[in-house]
Amino acid sequence: MDAQKQFGKRLAALRKARGWSQEALALESGIARSYLGGVERGQRNIALVNICRLADALNLKPSVLLDFDGTVPVPPKP
Repeated sequence: MDAQKQFGKRLAALRKARGWSQEALALESGIARSYLGGVERGQRNIALVNICRLADALNLKPSVLLDFDGTVPVPPKP
């Protein structure tokens, strides 16, 4: 599997673990929902600055988004 598809799959898993829609993550990160959908489908080559924005919105280190073989961390209870 190529890196773009792996990243998209990882991002979607982390987003869903928090119970967030693409729309919610888009609003929290300031990234367009349509762009976010393309990233999750592996159709977009995301820039480092956007990886950092998504990680910040998910309250994760950017490296967690790139840990393709890692487990999905359980989000803390609000």
